[in-house]
Amino acid sequence: MAQVEQSDRGFATDRLGTPSARGWLLALGTALLVLGLCASANLFLTTIATTYYVGMMMLVGGVLQIVHAFGVGTWRRASLWAVGGLLYLLAGLSVILNPLLAAATLTLVLAIFLAMAGVMRLWVAVTTTIEGRGWMVMSGMAGIAVAVIIGLEWPINTLWMLGLVLAVDLIFQGAALLAIGFSMKTSRAV
Repeated sequence: MAQVEQSDRGFATDRLGTPSARGWLLALGTALLVLGLCASANLFLTTIATTYYVGMMMLVGGVLQIVHAFGVGTWRRASLWAVGGLLYLLAGLSVILNPLLAAATLTLVLAIFLAMAGVMRLWVAVTTTIEGRGWMVMSGMAGIAVAVIIGLEWPINTLWMLGLVLAVDLIFQGAALLAIGFSMKTSRAV
């Protein structure tokens, strides 16, 4: 087992000076890249799995809110938490029972939020004098363009859009972690 010490850059390093985080970054990057490629192999299945995941998280959130309601002091506050939890449970059940309708709704919400984020980036770029604001303008325009493309193809694209977004996100996260891991020096800088 390698002895671990703190380097001057803040990374934990082993005796050879190799950051111990490097191996973890490479392993996690590889895993995310492989998962992204697997997800891209069947975008419909990935979309359904994503929708079920959202539904399950809503169920868990609803149960936790109901449990929390029992710990709240007054009946009025407890009933508000309980009603909120029940509504979350019902929403989670509806997502699980009808994943295609939920995927269509999530895809439309995704388009709306992308458009809002794009408009916000454009507004920030136009109203401030930051260096490199041209990139902010391009980013805002790209967000709006993607939102328009998703909106024009909606609801047909609901069968694959969420799966595509997840697959691309996993691939880019994996590639970024691999790039960071490979860029870490294998010998200690003096």
